[in-house]
Amino acid sequence: MTKADIVNEITKKTGIDKVTVLTTVEAFMDTVKETLANEDNVYLRGFGSFVVKKRAQKTARNISKNTTIIIPEHCVPAFKPAKTFTIAVKK
Repeated sequence: MTKADIVNEITKKTGIDKVTVLTTVEAFMDTVKETLANEDNVYLRGFGSFVVKKRAQKTARNISKNTTIIIPEHCVPAFKPAKTFTIAVKK
């Protein structure tokens, strides 16, 4: 499902015009991105949590050059679904 499909579904279910729905969906995604960029988490009860996970520094190998490189500590975004979300998908 694409963003356009999501906008179409919301438009069908609510009767709100597509432009307004698209603006709202994009504003939601921008807000989540900005919040995660500030290393804060977003919690949506009944849906799930968008969280920032820290990856520790580690040593890796560059096989083509046969050298060792150090990957510094960094943050990555992650999504953890709510229990009700997980149960609904399993059915």
